[in-house]
Amino acid sequence: MCGIVGAVAQNNIVPTLLEGLHRLEYRGYDSAGIALLNGGLNRLRTTGRVAELSKLVNERQFQSKIGIAHTRWATHGAPSERNTHPHFSGGGVSKVAVVHNGIIENHEALHQRLQDAGFEFVSDTDTEVIAHLIMLNLEKAPDLLEAVCRSVAELQGAYAIAVMEETHPDRIIVSRNGAPLLLGLGEDGNYAASDVSALLQVTKRMIYLEEGDVAELRRDGYRIVSCLGAGPCKEVERAVHESKLTNEAVEMGPYAHFMQKEIFEQPGAVANTLEMVLNAHSISPRLFGSEAENIFKQTKSILILACGTSYHAGLVARYWIESVAGLTCNVEIASEYRYRDPVSQSNALVVGISQSGETADTLAALSYAKSLGHRHSLAICNVAESALVRQADLRFLTRAGPEIGVASTKAFTTQLAALMLLTMTLSKLRGKLSDERELEMIAALRHLPVALQHALQVETQVKAWAERFSQKRHALFLGRGMHYPIAMEGALKLKEISYIHAEAYPAGELKHGPLALVDKDMPVVAIAPNDALLEKLKSNLQEVHARGGELYVFADADSRIQESEGLHIIRMAEHAGLLSPILHTVPLQLLAYHVALQKGTDIDKPRNLAKSVTVE
Repeated sequence: MCGIVGAVAQNNIVPTLLEGLHRLEYRGYDSAGIALLNGGLNRLRTTGRVAELSKLVNERQFQSKIGIAHTRWATHGAPSERNTHPHFSGGGVSKVAVVHNGIIENHEALHQRLQDAGFEFVSDTDTEVIAHLIMLNLEKAPDLLEAVCRSVAELQGAYAIAVMEETHPDRIIVSRNGAPLLLGLGEDGNYAASDVSALLQVTKRMIYLEEGDVAELRRDGYRIVSCLGAGPCKEVERAVHESKLTNEAVEMGPYAHFMQKEIFEQPGAVANTLEMVLNAHSISPRLFGSEAENIFKQTKSILILACGTSYHAGLVARYWIESVAGLTCNVEIASEYRYRDPVSQSNALVVGISQSGETADTLAALSYAKSLGHRHSLAICNVAESALVRQADLRFLTRAGPEIGVASTKAFTTQLAALMLLTMTLSKLRGKLSDERELEMIAALRHLPVALQHALQVETQVKAWAERFSQKRHALFLGRGMHYPIAMEGALKLKEISYIHAEAYPAGELKHGPLALVDKDMPVVAIAPNDALLEKLKSNLQEVHARGGELYVFADADSRIQESEGLHIIRMAEHAGLLSPILHTVPLQLLAYHVALQKGTDIDKPRNLAKSVTVE
């Protein structure tokens, strides 16, 4: 969601800005704009794609040695030219231009104060308050860096900003708090962007700004001050990193397969997806669109439509939505729903989930739901310009980045992160989420990328299991409660890329049929978090063990399950509560990957399967 590129150099930086925006398109956007300093501030904005903005710039033959550019994903204010960044403030001798990623939580109070001070607002965005606030502070502190420092001290929420001002034609000021922003140090100038990929065209020397950093970029240098905590801002040094990525490495990196790369990208992908809330103090419905609050308040139940891995994400969400938000939640396989005669509820929110946003069955199911009288819809998707996003009233873009491997990994965990945000938002609007509980859940989300990094550390143990699995023809996966869908996802991953037949069951169903399949040649994989169902799961595991079955158990560190002959255990971290399904997904992905590696299958392009299923 949203992307920033800024540049100040000795030569024309317009091609660099436009190429940077192009490389940030995966983040999702509905409009794009650019501001350039060349005898004054010039601005071009469009609600079209970056290609359209490039066409406008080329038609005007714009050139400049300093500029900022932006792709916007609408939160405050509908997609329109007047809401598109950059936003301006001032006139006459001085004018400020600002681009911004994030959400300013106290924008209403700032808006009123600035309006009372005589500033005129021309957009519906929260970003415009930043431009006017900087202009106000410039009257008190004529140094642009000082004015930005004073301004960000008053902002609450998550943001990354880049600022230019007419009387300072040799510098750009940037700042971050909760939203990613980095600097690129070049031989002929210096740069800033939301993502490394936007700057690899001009430099590999990067500085990752830390929380509360404000940086001044000039053609011949830079300086960084930290404004975190009480007291005045202090000049700081940040490490310069030499990126080892080339344009080719951005695609594959040091990994053997895209799937492996994408498994290990999950901590970053989840952090990017949660970018808007990791440093926030509260959850805002605007994460899902400017009309979300009104629609969510009318919502009486949830209907989730999805296929494959996305369907499993929906099944996990059903547990969350019903237990936390207190709303009825039905989850339907899209290819089945579209041919049923279901009873529709006009006040149900229809949620379509898809990695590509082009899944034919999901698109058809959403259209069918609308034809039955469902009034409101939400797309959870990884591709901004996809058909699903265009078809839905509301949308949340997962920030997984391009996912090349057919077997979905980071798209799944980012979908789960998005669905947790939806759960919290619905719960809050229904008065079922106390302020204290909201802060606890935000803290848990903030820790989630770190917890995912720890989960990846079980890879060496998983490799040993994979050697045993590779000779098997069948496998059974068990889970209970909200971990049953994770067992389903684990079985799907194994069958997709290793071609081993695998099935998942709720562990309590063993005695109702699947136990007949258990013998020494049928490995049984179980997910054993330390939750309310642990003791019941232990009884189910004993049923397998007593019949000579070989058990492979992923257990929380505090699950109190002991390893013995025929019972193998990989211990993960302490129980992660509601977020436990996300963490337990990782070792199952690693198991599927390393079994397939042992078998020598085509991991990224398994037979008979495609990444985006655009036909029925």
